[in-house]
Amino acid sequence: MDKLKAMQAFIHIADEGSLTAAARVMESSLPAMVRTLAALEADLGVRLFNRTTRRISLTEEGRRHLESCRQVLSALEEAEAALTAEAGEPAGHLTITAPMLFGQMHVAPAVTRFVQQHEKMRCSMVLLDRVVNLLEEGIDVGIRIGELEDSTLVAQPVGYIRRLVVASPDWLKRHGTPRHPKDLLKTNCVRVTGHAPTWGPFNDQGRQLRLAVSGNLEFNQIAPAVAACVAGAGMGMFLSYQVAPFLKTRQLRTVLEGFEPPVQPIHVVYPHARLLPKRTRVFIEWIKEELREFRL
Repeated sequence: MDKLKAMQAFIHIADEGSLTAAARVMESSLPAMVRTLAALEADLGVRLFNRTTRRISLTEEGRRHLESCRQVLSALEEAEAALTAEAGEPAGHLTITAPMLFGQMHVAPAVTRFVQQHEKMRCSMVLLDRVVNLLEEGIDVGIRIGELEDSTLVAQPVGYIRRLVVASPDWLKRHGTPRHPKDLLKTNCVRVTGHAPTWGPFNDQGRQLRLAVSGNLEFNQIAPAVAACVAGAGMGMFLSYQVAPFLKTRQLRTVLEGFEPPVQPIHVVYPHARLLPKRTRVFIEWIKEELREFRL
């Protein structure tokens, strides 16, 4: 058995989610892919996938071995790249994750431009509003907003975003502009369920202030909450990128700028600082440049 080829086949099966798709990517036949997987499992003495007639999923042993295979093949690619002085275009498959709305607005368009620029690349986007375990879920690069928990991941700062209180000009004309965060307790606030139950922390002369605001509208998604504020239904608190288009067209205005909470950092995160394949390194530099507006 060709161990390196078997590792490549195993990774493709995990990435593509099926033996048939992996065979197509490797330009092989389905029977050959089945034999390769069977030989690899027999050699290791463990089952790597749970298989049914409808789906295939990694076992716990499979997840651990997948990470080991990625490291081995990344190291091999790194060595080959060094010998060729990094010549040639980046090639291969990358999986990138980002928060849902930020990913839709900023990361996905950048990834589209990346594959248009590098035609040998294939990219998969995973947009989720939860912290993804890159190693366990087979993801190469993540974009994260907010302070990072301690982890084994490498993190490079990209920029930052602000948390803003906004309202439509019409709302402010009818109800007045708040002068202090506590004024929000006396007005109608559009809220988003699943987020922090309070607004803040506002910076009130060096003290942190959180407010349990109330209102007659709440949504479980950001976009309709922003739309409600644009329509003049109340005041809202959002991340700056979520309302940037409406601030630019003056459909929304920011208030309480002098009390804004601390900025939230944006990071590019990834594993294996020393064993990154060229495609990952090139993409990281690309996305850092694409998101440069958040360094302003």
